[in-house]
Amino acid sequence: MSTATTAQQPATPSMDAEHAHTRPKVGLKTTVVYALAAFLALLLLLGVDAGDRTTFQLGTSADFVTIPNITVPAMATILILALIMAAAAVWAFLLRRNRVPAPAWLHLIVGVAFVLAFLAFSGAGKSSVIPMVALLQGAVMLSVPLVFGALSGVICERSGIINIAIEGQLLFGAFAAAVVASATGTGYAGLIAAPIAGALVGALLAWFAVMYRVNQIIVGVVLNTLIMGLTGFLFSTVLAQNKAVWNTRMPLPRIRIPGLADIPVIGPVLFNQTILVYLMYAIVIILNFMLFRSRWGLRTRAVGEHPKAADTVGIKVNPRRVWNTILGGAIAGLGGAFFTVGTGLAFGRDMSAGNGFIALAAMILGKWNPLGAVAAALLFGFSKNLGNMLSSTGSGVPPELLIALPYIITIFAVAGFVGRVRPPAAEGIPYTKS
Repeated sequence: MSTATTAQQPATPSMDAEHAHTRPKVGLKTTVVYALAAFLALLLLLGVDAGDRTTFQLGTSADFVTIPNITVPAMATILILALIMAAAAVWAFLLRRNRVPAPAWLHLIVGVAFVLAFLAFSGAGKSSVIPMVALLQGAVMLSVPLVFGALSGVICERSGIINIAIEGQLLFGAFAAAVVASATGTGYAGLIAAPIAGALVGALLAWFAVMYRVNQIIVGVVLNTLIMGLTGFLFSTVLAQNKAVWNTRMPLPRIRIPGLADIPVIGPVLFNQTILVYLMYAIVIILNFMLFRSRWGLRTRAVGEHPKAADTVGIKVNPRRVWNTILGGAIAGLGGAFFTVGTGLAFGRDMSAGNGFIALAAMILGKWNPLGAVAAALLFGFSKNLGNMLSSTGSGVPPELLIALPYIITIFAVAGFVGRVRPPAAEGIPYTKS
């Protein structure tokens, strides 16, 4: 009787306090980064005069509705944005005291505020305008190979295979897309060839990593070197000898979606793109759904976290790892098509330019989550395009700093917004059925 009465008693304040102590501690990294962003924004005021103004261009000549340029006082704008970032730092500190992490939307607000403050500083007192649509459109385009590469890494590493070979898959996809598109006279044929080329590299990775249990990082590095050497040799021989047949520019046409493309600012950015970008949208949505809402996703995550337990319930661990690695290679190869048919360029030696490794960083920054990886890839693409734009418009910022801007943002983002990340538990560990 007494036991039943005790079980029905409401929780006491001491029990609630005890439950609160079970929450994990929240570090000061987010607060410090917010405060540092506000401090750097205040430093920008030193290079701005009181009467300087900055003009933002929010529309294009092709817009259905003409959007006028917006001119703002640079000093007041930077100061207001710095105060917003400082307020976010205070809020993040108060949330930390209650062991609550800062929400993702607060990261977005601080990031946007800092970028706008930097743009206001860059355009202060200059006759040129800040073309926001061109800036965002270029950011989306530059992030395309990073998104495909990061998604490839998510699929492979969620399955337990470390895919260092994303760089080679991007490069081989770009090579295959250029050659096939040039030979057939259409960029769409190259778009079909690119994922096949990436899948071949993925199959090699799976063959050595699963069948022969070779160290996956070493295999990935070797495959990258192999693809660089092979494409470089073919570029300097076959492609150079008959460029008109094998390496002619075959760009994919832009497809403008009526109605959606007329939305101010975001319409031209998102809905006036090539089919490759629209495929990226579809793959992101489908992969995020499949990974967390389907049997395939459950089994994929199982073989990456606890392959022995997955094998116990009848999941074929190694075949699933092989097929997922091939699928990841195909997605990365599709991203490689961006460098050739996606941008209308002919193939060039080593034209992937390290984007595969940046895609790996985006995957880690996104915590092995498709949506997080896409957000990180967009961050890198935006920072790269911002550096390119400010270099061409003469912002007064040293060119070396602008070139390093994507990597600086990467360091701050990883240090402040990720904190501790945990990869899949069985990542890189070969599985042998006992």
